[in-house]
Amino acid sequence: MPAKDIYHDIVKNALIKDGWTITDDPLRLKWGNSLLYVDLGAEQILTATKEHQKIAVEIKSFTSPSNIAALENALGQYILYRNILEETEPDRTLYLAIAEEVFETVFEEAIGQIVVRKNRLKLIVFSKNEEVIVGWNV
Repeated sequence: MPAKDIYHDIVKNALIKDGWTITDDPLRLKWGNSLLYVDLGAEQILTATKEHQKIAVEIKSFTSPSNIAALENALGQYILYRNILEETEPDRTLYLAIAEEVFETVFEEAIGQIVVRKNRLKLIVFSKNEEVIVGWNV
């Protein structure tokens, strides 16, 4: 199993505060002979419709010296996981969890905007200090 991201527990706590139940830590994906791990699986019962909403969350810290290299890595992993989830758990939506600072410096820029738009990237933006979710990009 891969090492946990430095923000793993912060995102987990933020999701719990937001009303999510963590169902998998990590969420295991198997495709053929390959075994992959998404950082978290969670679900929430929507009280108005009594439906379950299921998500998978990949957490990225963007701590490498190059934000572009981190973006390339995160995007590749996101697309791979999304493709497998679409086949194995089509009712589960994949999100990329990033800190507010990463959203502001990468995803509000032109390069981040095109990546989000062209790749159907869904984001969870969290506050590192307060351990809360500050935005969902759906």
